[in-house]
Amino acid sequence: MVQPASHDPMVPQVMRVAQAQLDAPDVFTLKLEPEADLPRFTPGQFNMLTAFGVGESAISVSGDPASGDGIVHTIRAVGAVSRALTELRVGDSLGLRGPFGVGWPMEELYGKDVILLAGGIGLAPLRPAIYRLLAERERFGAVAILYGTRSPADILFRSEVESWRQRLDVDVHVTVDHADESWHGQVGVVTTLLPRIAFDPGRTVALLCGPEIMMRFGVQALGSVGVPDEGMYLSMERSMKCGIGLCGHCQFSPAFVCKDGPVFRYDQIRYLLALKEL
Repeated sequence: MVQPASHDPMVPQVMRVAQAQLDAPDVFTLKLEPEADLPRFTPGQFNMLTAFGVGESAISVSGDPASGDGIVHTIRAVGAVSRALTELRVGDSLGLRGPFGVGWPMEELYGKDVILLAGGIGLAPLRPAIYRLLAERERFGAVAILYGTRSPADILFRSEVESWRQRLDVDVHVTVDHADESWHGQVGVVTTLLPRIAFDPGRTVALLCGPEIMMRFGVQALGSVGVPDEGMYLSMERSMKCGIGLCGHCQFSPAFVCKDGPVFRYDQIRYLLALKEL
């Protein structure tokens, strides 16, 4: 889904920061209010955010598509643009283009068991899908959220994750790579959580988002227990500049992540993930 034809997709809309919240070290969640009509998006899509005077960066939407209450992005400060965006405060302005890209296949999940496998800040692009799953819970089979982070301090949306864990109709497990004295949960990579959940591999769809190495091991672990390649979807991250497949910065062999992704079905990109440093 892109902006209506009446709006040039290369021209940013001015947005105002309505809320700014620190979620983890160097990770902020910004709630944005537009000066014009609110762009509509589907879970898994992204926007191009402009820090005026610094540059532009592709950031997945991390809020609830059904809320109609501003646009939410969760951003980790890893470069000049993302750091400038995380330094914005309530009342500051920024630019937004989008939404762009192909999101999570929510309608294809109806009647299926669903596993969401998230690593680090990869929980943010999956969060809109989680909202949709919980809002329409009766339309899905078993639902499991498996989340891994580097440390307890890096857990995103901690209060929300705890509220999901309290539900009786969702299986939620969290693990960390490195524990401290405050952590009494699982330690290890996120794939070690798979034996803790019950699901039917033949009717399961898995959504994966996180570091690419985590997703490589994730699809191997899911495949080893019988989840078919066509039942796994990955959100890929590449350097995106235009957002509409013109500049070529995010070319992923024959595909462009900005317009053919960022969400891809695993069987369609399996051979690409086998190529190192592509």
